[in-house]
This record gives sequence, structure tokens and C-alpha cells, in this order.
Amino acid sequence: MKIGVLQLNPIVGDIDGNCAAIRQGMAEARAMGADLCLTPELAVTGYPPRDLLLYDRFVRRAREAADALARNLETDAPGGPPLLLGGVEPNPCNLGKPVFNCAFWCEGGAVRRVFRKTLLPTYDVFDEARYFEPAPAQRPDDGEPGANIMTHRGRTIAVTICEDAWNDKDYWETRAYPRDPLEEAAAHGPDLIVNLSASPLFLGKQRLREDMLGAVARKYRVPLVYANQTGGNDDLIFDGRSCAFGPDGRLAGRAPGFAPAVAVFDLDAPRPDAIAPDDFGREAETWCALVMGTRDYVRKSGFSSALLGLSGGIDSAVTAAVAVEALGAENVIGVLMPSPYSSRGSVDDSLALAANLGIDTLTLPIAPIMDAFAKTLATPFAGLPEDTTEENIQSRIRGNLLMALSNKRGAMLLTTGNKSELAVGYCTIYGDMSGGFAVISDVDKSGVFALARWHNAHIRPAIPEATITKPPSAELRPDQKDQDSLPPYDVLDAILALHIERHRSARQIVEAGFDPATVDRVLRLVRSAEFKRRQAAPGIKLTPRSFGTGWRMPLACRRDI
Repeated sequence: MKIGVLQLNPIVGDIDGNCAAIRQGMAEARAMGADLCLTPELAVTGYPPRDLLLYDRFVRRAREAADALARNLETDAPGGPPLLLGGVEPNPCNLGKPVFNCAFWCEGGAVRRVFRKTLLPTYDVFDEARYFEPAPAQRPDDGEPGANIMTHRGRTIAVTICEDAWNDKDYWETRAYPRDPLEEAAAHGPDLIVNLSASPLFLGKQRLREDMLGAVARKYRVPLVYANQTGGNDDLIFDGRSCAFGPDGRLAGRAPGFAPAVAVFDLDAPRPDAIAPDDFGREAETWCALVMGTRDYVRKSGFSSALLGLSGGIDSAVTAAVAVEALGAENVIGVLMPSPYSSRGSVDDSLALAANLGIDTLTLPIAPIMDAFAKTLATPFAGLPEDTTEENIQSRIRGNLLMALSNKRGAMLLTTGNKSELAVGYCTIYGDMSGGFAVISDVDKSGVFALARWHNAHIRPAIPEATITKPPSAELRPDQKDQDSLPPYDVLDAILALHIERHRSARQIVEAGFDPATVDRVLRLVRSAEFKRRQAAPGIKLTPRSFGTGWRMPLACRRDI
């Protein structure tokens, strides 16, 4: 049997556009000889639809679209292969949540069966129990068994949706849910397991997926085919990499990463060339995710161009390089806003970067505006020493100029702050935090340097060497260096990773070998910057815990962690 996987990049809420993409993908899969086709989870609506699911009309339209798509597929190719289509349907019962997350079996011009998702994740970025009712343990359905089982071409197929395949107690040595849909399906002796998924990326996740899914196939001694979404939707990146496994658990096929694709996996005669080559290196994955996430966020939001401030520093350089790869050099503008404290080297590095990337620049000196602020505030500030107030004014002047250009030109303003800065509040709210999208907000400072070196070695040597080697500085006062205010970045980033991504307390971090005073200082900065993060632009999730949808710290609280 040949299974066609439609690895799609949907736009959330674009029901008609998503169905058109599915229809086109089916035509390609049929031409490649597919006997059965799969879409990712919620392919009709795009994932995650979030609170769109609270609107009855949206849910009804999505369900009607599944019926219409089934009819259209039969018109396109009478007697063509069935499609397992990810979508939603209203819950006809007055009990529970009003919507089911489903896979529709489309064949012969109609939806013949409906399979419902059982396990609804509520951790990290997931909040599916807010919207969906889980599949009941037992339900009669046209004489079929209660488990999600279907017979096609003499083979018994177990249909699972994303999380349904992630609860194997033997693999995890524990169980997150009381039910295991795969165990329930295994009682019916399936010949094949399929999984419709919308699995967001964190760095290194594909290796985990392939190891876990391979273990499931090996455990039940049946082939497994996994269809994953691709593309960026808000802060989430879906890396695709749909794959197939033989009954021995070995990888039998993989679709390309970070791109739409139609892949057909032959379960009876797997081919070595069915496994698309991939680079699982940290910088390579980071680069692909940032480029795709930026491209999709800008374009799916209705913009075609972007602008950003160029400071001569490493963060704006990497952000500019990502923007050029994502949108094209002709659609990116770099804005230089030198102050009296800006070094000649920083200006030269910015201009060299722009020339290397092929982007246009604007130069808007801010000294006259700084003078105007100083005159206006002279009386209320009389007798008070200069401090970070004056530094923040510079940043807010730049933020205003950038937002004005964004408004006037209709271009998305990209912010350039990294995760280290966002974690400890080394950024100015309504200043350098102003913008529509925070490209590298889940890359720590150490990672930004590593990505810059990787970019120069693997993409093109566009980032000036001086930008990579000089000590980081905000250049808001004479001879300022980041390390005047923060611990060395290698120390800071190690502490932040333990606290944010691994949930380690201050005591545990000290026990790991870090200086107690430094740990206390860093964690106090993290706490005090919470209000800034709540107002930050959305960014791209790369780590298991980013400052996005999955970060839900209270603002007015006293933390003892």
C-alpha cells in the first residue's frame, strides 16, 4: 500500500484557501500512485485555531468544508484514493465541550467515517481541553468498533491524531493520560497505524519524534505513517518532516523539513531515497525555523516588506540576515539612528552589513531629538542626576522613528532583542521592544553569536567580523558595555536555561555550581522584567520553553522559586 502524505502549510482561519491546497495536494498524490492520503491535524482550519473555535459559525463552516471537499475530490478523480482529512465537527451532545478534533474519512464523494481525537494536551503551548471534547471510550458508529479503526484494501488501519500517539508507557516509562488510544486500537489487530499531526518544533524534537514513533511501530509490529504540518503560525513553527516506519521500527521515509511537500511512502517496497536528507544541527535548525517563521508571520499577516534598526551589533545583524533570507533583500530596509554615543565602527559595520546583504538603508541621526527632549524635561529633571532615564529616552526615540516608518511605508517592524535580554529586562519597553515581530526572542545571546558564525560559514559571509568579535554594547552612554550591567553571557545564559527551560530553582542552580549572589541577581532581574515580557511582540518558539504562549507567569506576585 502506498500512503500519500500532504505536508501542508495552512493559514489559520483560511478555510477556502486551505481546502484548495489540500485539493491540489491530492492531485499530486494521485499522480504518484497513492492508495490512501493523509493531511495533518486540523488541516481545514489550520493549527492552532485557538479562540476561533469559540464561534459557532466558524466551526460550522469548517465542517461543511469537509463535506464539500469530499465531493470535489470525487469530481476531480472518480474512484480516487480516500483521504483522511483533519478538521473539526460540532459536538451534537449538550454535555462537554462543543467541538471535536477529528479526522474525516473522505471517499466516494462523501465523509464516510469520523474519527475523534482522544488525548487533548494542556501543557506548554497547548490548550486543547479549552475547546475540544475527547473521543468517548466506547461509541457505536455504523457498526464499527469503538476504537478508531477502519478497513481499507484488506488492511485494518488505526487512526490517531497527534497526541494520541504520545502516551506509550513503555517508551516514556510513565503515562500522562489514563487512556492509551494505541492500546485500544491494538486490541483490533491493526495492520497499519496512521497519525495526523500538528506538532510544533523545538530544537532537537525530530530526533525525539522518530525515536518515539519508531518505538511504537516496533512495539505493535506494524508500519506507522506520521503526517505533520509545516509552516509558521504566530509564535509556533511546524517543521514538517512527515515520516514512515516499518514494523521493525526503522525509518522508512521522511518528507523534507520546513517546506510544504507531498510524499508517497510505499509500505510494501520502501526505497532508500524516500528518506529526505536533513540537518539536525542546532544552528541549521534554528536558521530554518527563523527564516520560515519570519516569512510566514509577515506574509500571513498581510505584509510584504519589513524594516529594522541597524545598530552595528550582533542581534540586529542576525535579524537582518534572517529577514533577507525570508523576504528578499528588496523587501527589507535597515535604519541607522546614530546618537552622540554611537561609535564610528558601529555605523561602518551597519553599512557594511547592509551592503553585503544588498538592502537599502536610511540614516536618521537622533541627536537633535535628544536635545529637544532634554530642553522639554530640563525643568522637571532639574537637580536630578542622569541615569537610565536618559538612556531609555534614546531607545524610545528610535522606537518612535521606526514605528513611524512602519506606519508610513506599510512595512512590518522587526524587533532585534534576544532571549537573554528579554529574560532579564535588558531592553526598553516602548523603545527597542517596539515592533510587530521579535525574530530572535527565543535565541539566547550565546546562540546569536553561534548563529552569526554559522551563517557566515554556510549561507554567505555577510556579517562583518568586527560585529561578531567586539564586546556587545547598547551604546547609550560613553564606553558602555553589556557586561557592566550583566554577568558574562556564557554564565548568564547557562543560569537562564536552567531556570526557564528546566524549571530549576535558585537553590538547585547554586547546587549546580553557580555563584549564589549571581544566581540571586539574575533571578531577581527575571522576576522584575515580567511586565515587559507581557507587552513584548510575538516571537518564534525554538526552545522547550519560550516567552510566548507557553509562558504564563503571574505579574503581581511574590515568587519563591
